[in-house]
Amino acid sequence: MSIATWVLLGGLILIAMMLIGTLVTRLPLSGAMIYLGLGVLLSPYGFGVLDLDPIAQSAPLELVAEAALLISLFSVGLKLEVPILDRRWIAPYRLAFLSMVVTVGAIAAIGMFGMGLPPGMAVLLGGILAPTDPVLASAVQSRPGDEHDSMRFSLAGEGALNDGTAFPLVLLGLGIMRLHDLGDGGWSWWLVDVLWSTIGGMLMGTLIGALLGKLVIHLRTRHHSAMGMDEFLSLGVIAVAFGAAQSCLASGFLSVFFAGLALRRARNFPLAGTMPLPRIPSAHGHDADDPATHSHHASGAMTRAVLGFNEQLERIAELGMVMMIGAMLPSVGSVTNLWWFVPLMFLVVRPASVLLGMAGAGVPLYRQVLVGWLGIRGIGSIYYLVFALNHGVTEVFAPELVSLTLGTVAASILAHGITVQPLMTWYERHPVK
Repeated sequence: MSIATWVLLGGLILIAMMLIGTLVTRLPLSGAMIYLGLGVLLSPYGFGVLDLDPIAQSAPLELVAEAALLISLFSVGLKLEVPILDRRWIAPYRLAFLSMVVTVGAIAAIGMFGMGLPPGMAVLLGGILAPTDPVLASAVQSRPGDEHDSMRFSLAGEGALNDGTAFPLVLLGLGIMRLHDLGDGGWSWWLVDVLWSTIGGMLMGTLIGALLGKLVIHLRTRHHSAMGMDEFLSLGVIAVAFGAAQSCLASGFLSVFFAGLALRRARNFPLAGTMPLPRIPSAHGHDADDPATHSHHASGAMTRAVLGFNEQLERIAELGMVMMIGAMLPSVGSVTNLWWFVPLMFLVVRPASVLLGMAGAGVPLYRQVLVGWLGIRGIGSIYYLVFALNHGVTEVFAPELVSLTLGTVAASILAHGITVQPLMTWYERHPVK
């Protein structure tokens, strides 16, 4: 098709999504299900307009998936109001580290003994499918003011953290396949890919978000400068946090997430003799008092503006990526293993990993069951799939890897898309005292 036709088609899709957005919220469907169906409709299964091959086009697909993940991770970081050192972070860390390792080990065992995959390929499959998705979990994401809701917070925190914690396990699988240097005895993997990547990413993101947030607030409240262009600030923080971390071999995903957390917590420094603005403007007005430059309100105004822009980007990224997943479904070859592997993943592996990861945490069993079911797979898995394909996975293993990943992600979008609204409605009606 010509460029004009592509632009016309893209515009019609965006307008159609806007027009039916309210209708979707009234149906037991998620937006991702609609996007997936649209992608299938445009694929060779339908009109043949969009033909994506994850093996042949892994390089550009990796860039697109990476950008979508970074936007979402930053947005999730801005939404989470719980202080970074608060004890409520224990549950997300348990899920992102302990449950992650259990999940990768279980999938690797299934791959080796159930499918006959070699060890490296089995570990790689586990690393690809283990992370839950922060982009597609909007129905269960923690929202501003929901920091007291431990289940929403745990799912949101896990989804953001494990996109970074899964990366060393993906590299381990590639290393066993001799596609990545693990070092003698695995020392490089332990020191660089695990310890430094994780700790360095967290520290660099926190430092970058805190410093940039403090700088902007100082300039706005003391000098009434650096005003507006919050879109530039949002994209700039993402780019600086990711680029700086990646340049130092740290996790860019964790860096961007922690930059969002730190930017959210940038403190106001009220000027002496000033008072907070009233919630409702008085009859005499406060036209001269702009919250964006007021020393009591600059931080909140900055965060709201950056988050508002980033949420719009996140919606567009979700639409584009899930449509791409639908368009890639014709690449699914053999479904011999999918019919039993997918139910085993959702009904056994994920719940068992949550129970083991949360053992002794004092979390009610029904909450653990809900967390176990709501481990949505999506764009994170697609990113790691195309990353692996773009880094040397041979044609012998690539088709099986593509089939298992795309099949699992598509099944997750459908199964979780149908059940998430009824489950969350039930959950909100049965709060824990």
